[in-house]
Formats: sequence, C-alpha cells, structure tokens
Amino acid sequence: MNPFREDLATRTAPDPCTIVIFGATGDLTHRKLIPGLYNLLHDGELPPTTRIVAFARREKTDEGFRQELEESNKKYSRQSHNDRLWQTFSQQIEYHQSTFEDKEGFSRLADRLKAYREKDGTVGNVLFYLSTAPDYFDDILIALKESGLAKAPKNAWARVIVEKPFGTDLPTAQHLNQVVNDTFEEADTYRIDHYLGKETAQNIMVLRFANAIFEPLWNNQHIDHIQITCAENMGMTGGRGAYYDTAGALRDMVQNHLLQLVSLIAMEPPADLSADGVRDAKVNVFKSLRHWVGAEEVGKNVVRAQYTAGSVDGIDAVGYRQEDRVPEDSKTEAYVALRCFVDSWRWDGVPFYIRVGKQLPKKATEISIHFNEAPSVLFHKSANQQVRKNVLVIRIQPDEGVSLRMLSKVPGPAVRMEPVKMDFRYKTSFGKASPEAYERLILDAMAGDATLFARRDEVEHAWRFIDEIEKAWHQSDSPPPVAEYPAGSWGPKEADTLLEQDGRVWRRL
Repeated sequence: MNPFREDLATRTAPDPCTIVIFGATGDLTHRKLIPGLYNLLHDGELPPTTRIVAFARREKTDEGFRQELEESNKKYSRQSHNDRLWQTFSQQIEYHQSTFEDKEGFSRLADRLKAYREKDGTVGNVLFYLSTAPDYFDDILIALKESGLAKAPKNAWARVIVEKPFGTDLPTAQHLNQVVNDTFEEADTYRIDHYLGKETAQNIMVLRFANAIFEPLWNNQHIDHIQITCAENMGMTGGRGAYYDTAGALRDMVQNHLLQLVSLIAMEPPADLSADGVRDAKVNVFKSLRHWVGAEEVGKNVVRAQYTAGSVDGIDAVGYRQEDRVPEDSKTEAYVALRCFVDSWRWDGVPFYIRVGKQLPKKATEISIHFNEAPSVLFHKSANQQVRKNVLVIRIQPDEGVSLRMLSKVPGPAVRMEPVKMDFRYKTSFGKASPEAYERLILDAMAGDATLFARRDEVEHAWRFIDEIEKAWHQSDSPPPVAEYPAGSWGPKEADTLLEQDGRVWRRL
C-alpha cells in the first residue's frame, strides 16, 4: 500500500526532544517561538518531555528569563494566557549563557543535554533552531560539528532549523548550504519559510488537487493571468532601516516568500505527498522561470521604487530615504513589481504579476487567479472587462480564506449582471482561528516532515532568478531608474503601466 494514499487525517506524531534556540533573547523567540510552543502545549500537541534551552550571550537567570517570556506570551500568544499552564510550561525552559564562539559554552551545552537524557530517560533527540543574524550561522554550525552535538546519540536524531535569509545571493547561499551540509545531512536540515506554514498556503494543494472543478481549468487554456500581492502598511519600524537597506524588497520578500507561492500555484501534481515528492515538483517550477537578463529586459519587466512622504491610515509618514538609519542617497527598493513567466506546457504565455511594498494603504497578502473572459455572444459587452472575468482569490493574510467572483443576474425584468462573491473564511467556517505558521512548522520539524521547508536546490534556483535582476540594478552601466510613490498609495505609476501595456490592471484589494 502506498503510505501517501492513506487517510491524510493521520500524521506522524512529533518526537519528544530538546529544542535549543540560538539567539533566544531576540524578537523572534519572544513574539513567535515561545508563544507558538506554548500554544502547542495548550492544544495537546507538544510532547510532555519537551525541553527548551535558550542559548544566548547576555547574562540572565532561568527565572528572570522566564518572566520576560511570560510578558511576551501574554501579549503575543494565540491562545489566552493561562497562569497555571504557563507555570508548567516555563519549568521546561532553561537559560544557557554563552557566546557563539565559545567552545566551552558548547561543551557545557553537551553536558546539559546528556543530563536531560539521563533524568528523563529519553533517547536524546535535539532540534537546534538558528534564530540569530545570518552572520553567526557559520560560527554556530561549525561549533555544533566540532563539539559533536550535531551527531545524534544512538537511536536518536539531531536536526537544525535555519531561519531566512538563506544567503544574500547565489554564492552566499551556496556557501551557507555547504556549511550546513558539512554539519547536518540534508534530510536533517529545515530551512524555514513561515509563509509555507500559513493555512491558506497549505490549502493551495488541496484546493487544486482535491477539487475536480479547479484542476482541469488550471492552465493557459482557461487562465488569463495570475497576481500575487504582498502589501505592508508600515515603514522601517524598530530600527529595521539599516538591515532593510542592505536587502530590499526583492531579496527580503520575493526571493523566498513570494516565489514559494508561485511554485505552489504553478507546480505540476507531485508523484506523492512525501517531502521530496512535493519539493521535486516545486523545483521544476523554479527551473522553468524565465530569467530577465540585462538592464533592458529587467527595465521592461521589473519596477523598483521607494516611497516618499505621505499619509497612511491618517498618520503622516516620512519618505524612505528619511527613515532612521537609511542613507540619503539610497537606491534600495521598498517596493518591487515584476512580470514573470513559467515556461512550461501548462503556463505558456500566462504572466505572473508580483508586487510587494511598504507604506501601502493596508496590510494584506493574496493570490488572485484571473480566468479568461467568457464569450460575449449571448450577452452585450456592456460590463467592464475586469468585472466580467471570474477571479479566484486566495487570501494568505489577514482573514485567511478563499473567494470566487462570478457574474449573476440582478433581480428585475432587465438582464443586468453584477459580480457576486462566494466566500470561505477559515475562522467562520471552522469556528476557530488558524494555528500560527511557526506552530505547524516546528511541529513538522519535530516529526521529521520536511514538506513545508525549502530544500537546497529550491533556494539556489530562486537566487539564480533574483541575481540577474540585482545585477541589472547594481552592476549595469545604465541601470533602470528607481521610481517613487507617495506613502499611502498603491505604488508607482510605472507598476500600473507594467500591466496596462498588457491590457490588464492590478486587482483592488
């Protein structure tokens, strides 16, 4: 029997383990990781012998650190904070003070993990979580290898979760992948992209392959184009200007999150639902991406822009170059729109339009599939072309769900058509909020399921596509210009022109 055709309601249970979080005093631990683990315990998903070791440089006591985490949990937990449950959970957290270069600190960590095995009577599974700046990845991975921590005890496993960014270009990504694979097997390496943990992103495969009404239409014979929008209604908060100006929207968002969504939409049906079955299908999409080479091609198909002073939600906003720790002469894009093609039999001629930007009117991420217009033989072409087309919208955040726009006759004697919407929302349909992405992904790593994590070749093929655009922007004699748009608007006019020249417009969110 093929195990991947059994009832999908059954899944591999997560193994008890010790989770070692490097960089545990950082924002990610306080906002996502600890609240996520607390929620898993609340929902009965976390094995009772799970331990958490917070590895960081600052001097703290166990109790002092737990109190800090408790305040964060009260603020960020999906489930309401329960004092009694927190008391149980917090006793599973211990603080380990050390720098990432200190061999003695890793030796003491090894002793601590051995003591846990003996006390708990467990086999000694360990999940290492790299929640640090990428500058420290090499130091941590090399120290794990040299200390022997990366080699699991007999009958146990040792795995590593690596946070993005996975490099800043193809050479740095290849270097990071080599360092990781020198320390851990690829099967034990989990490159985390939290977008893939969102319920609606996971639902794309079910929507396509479990519903007979969609997959027959999922091709260039029936789909006119696809749009992916990731809008943020904030600027450089929390002093992020210095980091963001070294990355930009293309590398920070498109290379990972949004190209991953493209792969889920464009992939062929996988051979099975194994991790490699799904990821093989996604890699084929990355291999099929048409590359834009040179300043001229990039200028025709990619728009980069920065916001100028304006107003968002009635609050005055400064321009990008006036943000804290952003150079006055910066050319880093806070907005990017691009047209790309997947050169495959299924998608030949179908453009994928992607846009992402900061200081836009609202925060939202969605995928919209715009179907071809129905023949107008029976009805007058009085309605606007955009109104006449059926649009399937997959909302990633917020208000996760799926909606389908179709035309219906307005009641009355005249044949007058208006668009109506069939709408599915996770929260109202299932009576509960979707789990946080990090909850699902950590649980999958504990269970050894890498389906929702990026594989080495996925990352490298995505960088090959992105690097050609970055090269045209930063290494060309005549790079495409940096456009501008007022904060609080939907982006530069050049992004509108990108679609208008194809006879299309951006969907209003």
